[in-house]
Amino acid sequence: MQVKDIMTSNLHTLTQSATLHDAHNMSREYGIRHIPIVDMLTGKYMAIVTQKALVARVMKLANLYGQDNLSEQEKLVPIMDVAIKDGDSATADQSLLEIAEYFVNYKHGCLPVVTAEGQLQGILTSSDFVKLAIKLLKQQ
Repeated sequence: MQVKDIMTSNLHTLTQSATLHDAHNMSREYGIRHIPIVDMLTGKYMAIVTQKALVARVMKLANLYGQDNLSEQEKLVPIMDVAIKDGDSATADQSLLEIAEYFVNYKHGCLPVVTAEGQLQGILTSSDFVKLAIKLLKQQ
């Protein structure tokens, strides 16, 4: 099996002009934990906002400015200040075994899936592997 067999390709993304407020709202609205950032002009993958990074920054702002001022403070934080820019990625034709081992060894929860040209194709998360495990177990 390959990454393309289980990756999520219908993605919610943000561009580099977004703010922490935009990411926080998107995460809550769609119940997603990883938000890819794509270049607004080329559509190429740039970075990813993880739940861990998002929650850490939101909590820091809440502690500094209080819950009542959180929304306004989030609007002042550029998303690229929160996003992971130099993270790893996968390709759609990579082996799921290779990626599963990567997840276990490096304790990552997601990998963006990009083409050789840098276009975002999808995202692969640890949840995708759990869904695959459930499917395979049901077949037994």
